[in-house]
Amino acid sequence: MQAGLLTIVAGMADAVGYVAMGGVFAANMTGNTVLAGMALGQGDVALAAKRMAPLGTFFLGAMLARLLLRLGRRQAVPLLLEAVVLAVVDFLPIGREPALLLVALAMGLQASAITHFAGTAVSTVVVTSTLARIAEATLDRAWPARHPPPSVVMGPRLLALTWTGYLVGAVAGVLLIAVLPWPLIVPAALLLMVVATL
Repeated sequence: MQAGLLTIVAGMADAVGYVAMGGVFAANMTGNTVLAGMALGQGDVALAAKRMAPLGTFFLGAMLARLLLRLGRRQAVPLLLEAVVLAVVDFLPIGREPALLLVALAMGLQASAITHFAGTAVSTVVVTSTLARIAEATLDRAWPARHPPPSVVMGPRLLALTWTGYLVGAVAGVLLIAVLPWPLIVPAALLLMVVATL
């Protein structure tokens, strides 16, 4: 349940960030890197810098989560901080680019707050590697190897849940933009549900 809710939060943050905050992702740093590279390839240095800026705040958020975990060893603390950032960012009198940077910071907090579910490492802010692990697990179940595979892959159920959560979150994020003046309040509430389960 935690992994699913966290991926929904990341999907919402990415959708809201991309649609309402200037065409840049809040959680998907791979996407921002590609968008920045494309802008550089087209000679638009200013656009490349705009697309790279969230990488810095995401990085800071991940470092802050790691520090908070070292100091208190409670996963709830960085997730609560993430919830606060998401809950207040829509109310701050700042432009959409600074708002996106704060949401990227929140996603960095999430990326490092909880990295294991049921004893398995799973990212809740990136799904590219998750899709590759689903493919590996599906093949391993459909056609078991005679010799142990090069690495043990967990069952596809948790992986599929995280990918689906990200997709559902993206759909929900776009829908929330249309009906709520403060769409990031919903992922903040979902984070509180996760914290309640820790």
